[in-house]
Amino acid sequence: MILEKNTTAACQPAPVCCPSGHPLKVSRFLLASAFSGCLMLLTGCEAPLNLSDVEKERENPVRRTDQIQALTLNSSLQVAVGNDGLILTRQTSQSPWQRRILDGAPNLIDVDTCPDGSLIALSFEREIWHADAEAQQWTRHALPTPENMLAATCAPDGSFWAVGSFSTLMVSRDAGNSWSETSLNEDAMLSSIQFVDPQTALMTGEFGLVARTEDGGRNWQTLDYIPNDFYPLDAYFSSPGRGWVVGLDGMILHTSDGGASWQQEHTPVAAPLYGISHTGTGLFATGENGTLLTREDSVWRRLSVDTGPVWLRSLIELDDGELLVAGGNGTLTSVHTQ
Repeated sequence: MILEKNTTAACQPAPVCCPSGHPLKVSRFLLASAFSGCLMLLTGCEAPLNLSDVEKERENPVRRTDQIQALTLNSSLQVAVGNDGLILTRQTSQSPWQRRILDGAPNLIDVDTCPDGSLIALSFEREIWHADAEAQQWTRHALPTPENMLAATCAPDGSFWAVGSFSTLMVSRDAGNSWSETSLNEDAMLSSIQFVDPQTALMTGEFGLVARTEDGGRNWQTLDYIPNDFYPLDAYFSSPGRGWVVGLDGMILHTSDGGASWQQEHTPVAAPLYGISHTGTGLFATGENGTLLTREDSVWRRLSVDTGPVWLRSLIELDDGELLVAGGNGTLTSVHTQ
């Protein structure tokens, strides 16, 4: 938004408003009156606000005020979600984005695609929103818990999962109509959950917490903690035994033995890393100050992203092999990986 303001010499404040450093012996009443007159004079010299840029911005499907938190895609759509109920969809990279705001404007923080192509989105207001594969009809399901949920996923069997504070897990096996809640009884925030196959899933969270299920989520086992109370803000596991976690100070840790041990991998940044994703092109991490990293031959290098110093949180791979990267200030940009 651009606010245009023009002043002339007639608007220059009188000496009593803007003293030149010499003390002025005036009464409080005269001083107050002088300041009031000065403010009125300045106000009178304000040009009318130019709101044309504001109106143009409102016509855009993607706006600078959008804070885009997560991306997903199914066979027909690319989907982005964010603050104030934001849902963005398009069919191809050449298609325009279509903007939709969910009822009540919930703050959406995660999104995932189910095996049948339908979509789920998690809101900070403890809700799961479920949509058809075309993202046209969205149904709200309240999560019956006082805990704050931070991440969600749709399992290979179509069940909905959400994890959050006090190591809480919630699952619905009937498309969100009813929910079961359990906890690992640890006072820790769970920040990620991922199914690597129909029976095996892993969760990570605060204080280096790692837990695994091998029976589709019916029972969970706490594994050895990641050293030094490392707080994984996101995680990716390529198999039950091999995975990566990302966090503050540009740190990435890797395990190849199912979490029994973790090794730090060098990165070229010290910025916080918020997300890690695997695509057909490779493994990528996103973070603060426009950070996008890729892993090649066990070495992380930085990719150039024309976004400025905004935070990046999520990415997906497009049909042409490019990456779609999302983040703050309405960031939705394609990135060449070569």
